[in-house]
Amino acid sequence: MHPKVRDNRQAKHRHTSCNQGVSSAETAGCDLATVWDVPGFALYRLSAGGRLSRSGSDVSGDLAARVSGELADLRSSQRLASDAMIPHLMRASGEWFPVQDRGQVPGAAGPVLVDGVSLLHPEEQVFEAMLEGFANQQLARNLAFPTVQNREHHLRAFTRHADAFPWAWSSHLADDWFGDLRAVRHVSRSTIRSYQVAIRGFCSYLIDPAYGWASECEHRFGTHPIQVIHEVNAAAHVADCEAAPARRAFTRAELQALFDHADDEVARKRALGRKGWLSAFRDATIFKIAYGYGTRRNETRMLDAADFGRNPDGPEFGEYGVCYVRHGKAQRGSPPKRRSVLAVWAWTSEVLEQWFTEIRPCFGTPNNSAAWPSERGPRVGVQQLNKRLAAYRDALGMEPGLDFHSLRRSYVTHLIEDGWDPRFVQEQVGHDHASTTSIYTCVSSDYRTRTLRKALDTIVSEALNPPTGGTR
Repeated sequence: MHPKVRDNRQAKHRHTSCNQGVSSAETAGCDLATVWDVPGFALYRLSAGGRLSRSGSDVSGDLAARVSGELADLRSSQRLASDAMIPHLMRASGEWFPVQDRGQVPGAAGPVLVDGVSLLHPEEQVFEAMLEGFANQQLARNLAFPTVQNREHHLRAFTRHADAFPWAWSSHLADDWFGDLRAVRHVSRSTIRSYQVAIRGFCSYLIDPAYGWASECEHRFGTHPIQVIHEVNAAAHVADCEAAPARRAFTRAELQALFDHADDEVARKRALGRKGWLSAFRDATIFKIAYGYGTRRNETRMLDAADFGRNPDGPEFGEYGVCYVRHGKAQRGSPPKRRSVLAVWAWTSEVLEQWFTEIRPCFGTPNNSAAWPSERGPRVGVQQLNKRLAAYRDALGMEPGLDFHSLRRSYVTHLIEDGWDPRFVQEQVGHDHASTTSIYTCVSSDYRTRTLRKALDTIVSEALNPPTGGTR
């Protein structure tokens, strides 16, 4: 139902036209107007005496003055204002316009910028208010706090590069920035796309009439924001895997060398009497468990001691037959995804048993539930893990493309090479689609050679030894 305003003075409820070309004398005949309520807009009645009421109650103060002024200006207007000029008056197919209640929409200009207050630095303050409103809108959509913070970082970076505020942005400024990012800073394709998602979402938010930012900018700066990311200048997601070619799984020999080097570092530091041997032991255990259960970096880091349990169908794994992942990769706007990962290698139980019974108590954190405590906080940080793995990798002369996620790629690859069912592997790593698991699979040339040799031997055997008995 389209919102309308009725003239209720006469019994027939005569509709009053407010189209272009109608004089103020004609519109002045409306002594009583009713604004119908729609989402984001309020229900108002304006009497001939100038009293404003909302949903049966009188309205006074600044709100009454603002709404009454908007209706009066609309009555005396000789033309309809464009959506860009007055987006807080919703265009409708009826004769009048409802008045937006700017306090009802998360991120609207009204709650962020106080009406009637002069700004000392209007450009900077309006921009900050826009960012605050955009953050509120994203939080209302259940987006994660890191996502909101990263997008704000992208928007500030573009503002600095363009040397212009959002109401002065243009598509060519955006194209210039993305060209600089690709040609000078050599950022990845996925990074470009994440920047464009942030800018496009921000511009869509600013030009949405429900939030009132276009009218705010038109009033203060004489112009308004526009959308600067379109189909013609937006990076398309055309490939399932956009990782650099250097990103791959460890070979079995590389993985064994990495684990041996980590153990040697623990022994060396402990022999020298250095306190750092505890953290080195912890990180070596984390690397082994991330490979042993195929968990992501943050999934591994966020494990608690209580996240390991028995598997009734695998008693040989003891207390560590199941790893309960509670901080899995989340979908947009959803909480972290949970899953259970079954132990498949017996050595994982031995590693965890030594860690929890002998080493972890040495950190002196009995009330800390984290599986991997830190000397400076409740649990180890991401940068610490990245730094340690990079140091071990470089010391062994391995390729720089091997990172923490390569442990997860190795888990998938080695299970497939060992003949585990692909569907089981997909469930273990928490992928919704088998195609995603196939991207992680980096089978070795030896595995392909063995598979080919096995197939050829089967064909030759069947050819040399045909089945006895005829067939019809």
